[in-house]
Amino acid sequence: MHARSFRFDSSQLHGLFSPRKPRTPLLRVAMGLIGLALLALLVFFGLFIGAAMLAIGVAWRLLRKQTVRKNSAAGQVMDAEYRVLRKPELPTPR
Repeated sequence: MHARSFRFDSSQLHGLFSPRKPRTPLLRVAMGLIGLALLALLVFFGLFIGAAMLAIGVAWRLLRKQTVRKNSAAGQVMDAEYRVLRKPELPTPR
């Protein structure tokens, strides 16, 4: 029995998705500036979103501490007995 292996010929699609630099120097500079502007925009929004998440986290903790303090001040005390369990000793090697 003859086994065939299927090979996908990507030579036709290679030119479709490969990035190409423009030949005109002015257009190259313009595309570089557009890329840098896009990078700066993404970094700015990333930092803004990160700072907002940190601020929301700090505010959440501060508000949550106030509600926990109010609940603990209501006189709810939990009483329990504890027992310390020791680790079993390993047998000594001979």
